Amino acid sequence: LFLTMNAADYQLQLMDTPHYTKAGLFPVSQFITSIFDGMSVNSLILIERSAWWMHIVGILAFLNYLYYSKHLHILLAFPNTYFGKLTAPGQFDNLEAVTKEVKLMMDPNADPFAAPAEDAPPPDKFGASDVMDLSKVQLLNAYTCTECGRCTSECPANLTGKKLSPRKIMMDTRDRLEEVGSNMDANKGKFIEDGRQLLGDFISPEELWACTSCNACVEACPVSIDPLSIIISMRQYMVMEQSAAPSELNIMMGNIENNGAPWPFNQMDRLNWVDES
Repeated sequence: LFLTMNAADYQLQLMDTPHYTKAGLFPVSQFITSIFDGMSVNSLILIERSAWWMHIVGILAFLNYLYYSKHLHILLAFPNTYFGKLTAPGQFDNLEAVTKEVKLMMDPNADPFAAPAEDAPPPDKFGASDVMDLSKVQLLNAYTCTECGRCTSECPANLTGKKLSPRKIMMDTRDRLEEVGSNMDANKGKFIEDGRQLLGDFISPEELWACTSCNACVEACPVSIDPLSIIISMRQYMVMEQSAAPSELNIMMGNIENNGAPWPFNQMDRLNWVDES
């Protein structure tokens, strides 16, 4: 439509039609003006005006469709990049609830047997099991995803045949968001428990534990989407709320607690290898 409009406009300029001021060359459209040879001025004006209006109406229609399609990323890429993570790769945020507990344990004036106040809020949830537990930036990440697959193509876990796909993590998060939104729309803005959640029904523990937290997916994304943050949040929930860490991880944490290191050796025996011949 755009090329047809310009070609008809250029032909009208060549015919010295009133109100069609010569505006220089049309690098592409000038090569298709021959299809308008022999047409009357009125016919050319009708074609030029029709193409212009159809072009504009098409743009306005697409702008309305934009919000209901995956092309929404065209608009969300800007705020998502603005809120992109700027901390060092591999740096994780401490859970506020855990930080409070540690500070309480380290406070010599705190009474460990004191009962909580009657109006005290319920304990904070550790990690995330559903989209309601994720931050606004994490949810923005899900809607910004273009599904290009760069993250998955760079993921070493995926390349070695593991079930993990960072692209799928983002798509599953968005699908669950859509499901929650439909639930709230049907219940006048209130979410009615549907017996489903992001962890388990959309993303399996096997996918989450396949992640090596190498940040390859984060670095590969052109619009600063961070699938790793969602993976870590859900891992925190499994470990701290469900005690569902893999056996290898439990063994390692037990060794750290007992021996001060990930290896199953007593601290006094660590240097025995020096004496080995």
